[in-house]
Amino acid sequence: MIGITVLGSTGSIGVSTLDVVGRHPERFRVVGLTANRDAEGLAAQCRRHQPAHAVMADASAAARLRELLADTPTPPEVHAGPEALETVAALPDVDYVMAAIVGAAGLLPTLAAARAGKRLMLANKEALVVSGEILMRAAADSGATLLPIDSEHNAVFQCLPAEYSRGLGEVGVERILLTASGGPFRDLPIERLASVTPEQACAHPNWQMGRKISVDSATMMNKGLELIEACWLFGTQPERIQVVVHPQSVIHSLVQYVDGSVLAQLGNPDMRTPIAHALAWPERMSSGVVPLDLFAVRRLDFEPPGLDRFPCLRLASETARAGGTGPVILNAANEVAVAAFLDRRIGFVEIATVVARTLDDLPPEPLSGAGIEELLDVDRRARRIAEQNVSDSV
Repeated sequence: MIGITVLGSTGSIGVSTLDVVGRHPERFRVVGLTANRDAEGLAAQCRRHQPAHAVMADASAAARLRELLADTPTPPEVHAGPEALETVAALPDVDYVMAAIVGAAGLLPTLAAARAGKRLMLANKEALVVSGEILMRAAADSGATLLPIDSEHNAVFQCLPAEYSRGLGEVGVERILLTASGGPFRDLPIERLASVTPEQACAHPNWQMGRKISVDSATMMNKGLELIEACWLFGTQPERIQVVVHPQSVIHSLVQYVDGSVLAQLGNPDMRTPIAHALAWPERMSSGVVPLDLFAVRRLDFEPPGLDRFPCLRLASETARAGGTGPVILNAANEVAVAAFLDRRIGFVEIATVVARTLDDLPPEPLSGAGIEELLDVDRRARRIAEQNVSDSV
């Protein structure tokens, strides 16, 4: 039995992971589940999957979870706080860790899983955006297996040769093509973007996702973060990655080779496909996803992204090229700005404005090599400045 911990189990990726795991009870055993404050949701998952450990964000949420599970014959050990997240990610009887906590909050438990040599299934793109060099080095030093869960990176992984770690150029790869749906505002007149609501931004045309990542998709910041993540995952430079708008979300990404070949991974837009791929790799197993019907799809469209419509993608691309502390600042400012938009404190177009001003106020610098504390300090400073820029925008 393969022991698995799901970090962020009540979110969309966590729910999908448990759906796939539940289809293979002979293969997987849930050891740990974690959530932020959704005690009711986590309690229901604990009753269904019977983990040995459950973690909530703080003591009050943990107390509520214990209360909800008081009548359970074998309740899990309930823990609280950030350190408990790191503990359940590195337990000896855990083989696989699904890292699905949204944002920089997932960084330390993800890093703990990498240092412990787990099969790390990475759905938290911010962990690589903020600490790419540290996370990749930790995985290499411990012998951890790092498998991407983002549909785009998982698709690239499936289309690359096994020896891609030698360097993309050495295995004949010309470039990586990251597809993007374009989100809900791909065709909306630009002058109307200022009036869009959080509800409209969260109504993705193809995918069922959490609110934060749905907004990132609408601004295309998610694609910028994925570009940075892809550079770390596949050992390449931003210049060898091209973003392609593909409204149908059927082709999840492509790899172009020097001989003119282009390999693509196709499937219905359902996160259970990359999750099942990572859980079973290098084998395959059923995921519950409906097979792709090409006759129903009928056509596939592609177009370049308009940077005037998606300034967040431009900011992320520039930051990827600059490197240093830039990705940390970009991610922190974006998290603050998206939260402010969802709270209706700023408008949709002000998200990019807040990020741009924060990058101006805290210019990226080369990393000193001091380690994770340096990155966390930059993250904290960027959030303070971004909050001030949000206040100035009101």
